[in-house]
Amino acid sequence: MKFGIFYEHQLPRPWSDGVEQKLFQDALDQVELADRLGIDYAWEVEHHFLEEYSHSSAPEIFLAAASQRTKNIRLGHGIRQVITNYNHPARTAECIATLDLVSNGRVDFGTGESSAILELGGFGIPVQSKREQYLEATEQIANMLAMDPYPGFKGKYFEMPCRNIVPKPVQRPHPPIWVACSNRETIKMAARLGIGALTFAFVDPADAKHWVDEYYSIIKSDECVPIGHAVNANICMVTSFSLHKDRQTAIERGLEGFEFFGYALGSLYGFGEHKPGRTNLFDEFRAMRAKQLKENPLDMSRALTAERGGIGTPDDMRVHLKKFEDVGVDQVTFIQQAGMNKHEHICEALELFAAEVMPEFKVREAEREREKAEELAPYIEAAMKRKRYMKPLSDDEIPTFPALGRSIVEGKADPNKAGAR
Repeated sequence: MKFGIFYEHQLPRPWSDGVEQKLFQDALDQVELADRLGIDYAWEVEHHFLEEYSHSSAPEIFLAAASQRTKNIRLGHGIRQVITNYNHPARTAECIATLDLVSNGRVDFGTGESSAILELGGFGIPVQSKREQYLEATEQIANMLAMDPYPGFKGKYFEMPCRNIVPKPVQRPHPPIWVACSNRETIKMAARLGIGALTFAFVDPADAKHWVDEYYSIIKSDECVPIGHAVNANICMVTSFSLHKDRQTAIERGLEGFEFFGYALGSLYGFGEHKPGRTNLFDEFRAMRAKQLKENPLDMSRALTAERGGIGTPDDMRVHLKKFEDVGVDQVTFIQQAGMNKHEHICEALELFAAEVMPEFKVREAEREREKAEELAPYIEAAMKRKRYMKPLSDDEIPTFPALGRSIVEGKADPNKAGAR
């Protein structure tokens, strides 16, 4: 399997001067360390207004900074919000291509739509249409990255005239496309679209087998009709992460942070309510946790459940990851930056993982990748034949747009409305 690290840029209250700056600088140091250690991916989300849970509203800037401090690690938008009210599709295409250039072709383009009302409502996106908007935007972004020129588009949720989107990415026709998945239905959608599944549901490895089997059965079927200009057949799953040679120390360093991650996620997306600038999620979480511990004292030496299986000793982690490998998961990404987890503990755990756990999985990775590529090649070829390509324009069909000054002289105040020639 491949391995990644994942960032929400969590920052529980209370906040003091300089804590956000330290959060971002520490994260850059961690990505640089992960690159030196041979970890494959660094993923970062895009979220808006989700205080404490995620202060990552401009991932393209963080990933660009990371690109200049690293050499090999792939830099993943995990994800970029692609609906037009968040980011116009042309701006997304430009940002993805530029990041691919400055990173020398190391970008993975994770896509998403969000299901947090703070985000959707903040940008005026109706819940009922968000999936339609997501599909429309994702397809057109892929077209913008791959086509020269982009023919223009008039859709249900956005339109734009013919333009050539520049720059173009290093990876052609475009960087690998993924989608954030929180349930099996979205996993199946990813397979039908021929894109990677970034699964942000914490599932037991045994349950993961059903997700993986469904995903690849669809990739191999007539249901797979690529939304992009290439198929990215991969499934990634997240897990907790806190590693130490002493299990108790690993638990003390990482369990509370991981539990806060789950609590904040549930509150902002499911059961909670939020007063901007005033709600204190971390206080709520600690009060809830104290109540639970009082009612049902937690034996900290007990074996962790599967969903927390990434917290423990190197041997614990090895057993946990082998279960994912055995059911066909392509990548496991670690939730290492969560709650009040400390920077120095994260770095220590990454170094221990790279020294004592990762090597045996890496030994098997090259052969596994080769066998997978050979097995999927005919299915991917068939899928690309089913793709509904946007019709490119012939040279004679490409419109000409007069400059604004010329349009004014010719009595056309708006050259786009006046029509191209």
